[in-house]
Amino acid sequence: QVQLVESGGGSVQPGGSLRLSCAVSGITFSLYHMGWYRQAPGKQRELVARITRLSNRNYADSVKGRFTISRDTAKRTVLLQMNSLKPEDTAVYYCNAESGDYVDRNYWGQGTQVTVSS
Repeated sequence: QVQLVESGGGSVQPGGSLRLSCAVSGITFSLYHMGWYRQAPGKQRELVARITRLSNRNYADSVKGRFTISRDTAKRTVLLQMNSLKPEDTAVYYCNAESGDYVDRNYWGQGTQVTVSS
């Protein structure tokens, strides 16, 4: 049984901060790349941030310098710290786990809503 459970979403004013958490079970967490994706109304799902099993990181240009992705092997969690939030950050945010093996495996959480407005 593989489970990715997101938490930490909510409503915040522009310029505010939120921290998203993704709790992972059912896989060998240390062997998976982890990522956060988001989908806004009327838009395609896009990569927000990604961290490999060796802790290499990459970010979408739109969030670079504002968001930070991290992982905690002991707690089997991946975090997304979001600062200086903008209305265009409003979306459903999804946690993703990718094996990167020859037999590729991808798992997704159910998503958590982030709303940035005045």
